[in-house]
Amino acid sequence: MPAQPVNRDRLLRRLTELAQIGRSESGGVTRPGFSLADLEARRYVVREAENSGLPTAVDAAGNLWLGPRPHPGTTTLVLGSHLDTVVDAGPLDGVYGVVSALEAVENLTSLNLAHPVAAVAFANEEGALHPQPFWGSLATSGQLSTPAAATTAYDGTLLRDALTRAGGNLDVIDQARLDPHQLLAYLELHVEQGPVLERECIPIGIVDAIVGRVQLEVELMGAAAHAGTTPMPGRSDALAAAAEIVLAVEDLPAADWCQVATVGRLEAAPNSPNTIAGLVRLTVDVRDADEARLHQAAGEAVRRIESIAQRRTVKASCTRAASSKPVLTDPALRRSIAAAAARRAVPTLTLTSGAGHDAQMMAAITPAAMIFVPSVGGVSHVPHEDTSPDDLVLGAQMLQDAALALTSHPGSLA
Repeated sequence: MPAQPVNRDRLLRRLTELAQIGRSESGGVTRPGFSLADLEARRYVVREAENSGLPTAVDAAGNLWLGPRPHPGTTTLVLGSHLDTVVDAGPLDGVYGVVSALEAVENLTSLNLAHPVAAVAFANEEGALHPQPFWGSLATSGQLSTPAAATTAYDGTLLRDALTRAGGNLDVIDQARLDPHQLLAYLELHVEQGPVLERECIPIGIVDAIVGRVQLEVELMGAAAHAGTTPMPGRSDALAAAAEIVLAVEDLPAADWCQVATVGRLEAAPNSPNTIAGLVRLTVDVRDADEARLHQAAGEAVRRIESIAQRRTVKASCTRAASSKPVLTDPALRRSIAAAAARRAVPTLTLTSGAGHDAQMMAAITPAAMIFVPSVGGVSHVPHEDTSPDDLVLGAQMLQDAALALTSHPGSLA
């Protein structure tokens, strides 16, 4: 019996309804990992899956599984992405991959496949509230450092409490780790988040590599003082130092240290209009496809921060909060995706992902690959993030076609 095609109306309805969960006044979506909005989105997806007769489960890391979980005696193809967002995000980043993975599992489960197919929504991929990005896929792939029970979110929420509310359990977090022998491969569908596919008028991208990332958390300790009575000479202004650091970080790519570098989060205290800032916390995000260059750039960022702080009589503390290695996607999986597209006469383009993804973590334990669809205007992580409905449906169909080809016959990837 052939597989049912992707149900266009169901796919687009789910994306539209999920975009209302965590919707902000600006029209964007704010659904950080382990937040109340994230938990609501999880409940929505569980209802949709169970209405289709699929089993659902949450593992110790808070990952949501839809369909048959990998288990001994099988080699399972896993499809997935994440439901959480950054602050004031768009409606597609992450969630599109989960909804499309669910669609594929619904359409393939009734077939007599050589390998089962499962969908997963990895927990806290963005790290927007709890500063441990890729939490769920790191735990699944056995790369998560032993977490401290007292780890807190930016709003002071304890990780232990947040994880418990999501159905996870910090005390047995190792139980979320998957045995590589139980996995056939991992496929992830995602919006490109860049301009290449739209510019080239190509509907499907096949990702050949994913850049690595180092995230630094920086604390600058100056001296708070009155803005009117404190002379300019001798000030220890943490915010002025931060301003210089922002530009020094921005200069790293121009000086050929890395591909991109960004200060994306900054908090000043006491954050008063008539007080010199005594404390600033900020993040530095450095990315490159070459691991050696990535770590050299992170080191250069620290050197620049410390030099600026010393010159401005501010104490600087730099902590490496998160890092991920650049990875190459699996060649056999890329060929399978290309073959699936060729069968439908769909043009494809090979490109590199400048954003990190859960596929990057899963590549440590199983062959992994990614499919991209165009992003309108090449933008993401903003409320006006968009992809045409036709491209969304086509991408989901390509994911399902590739999954069907990979699981129809026994044996390993060739």
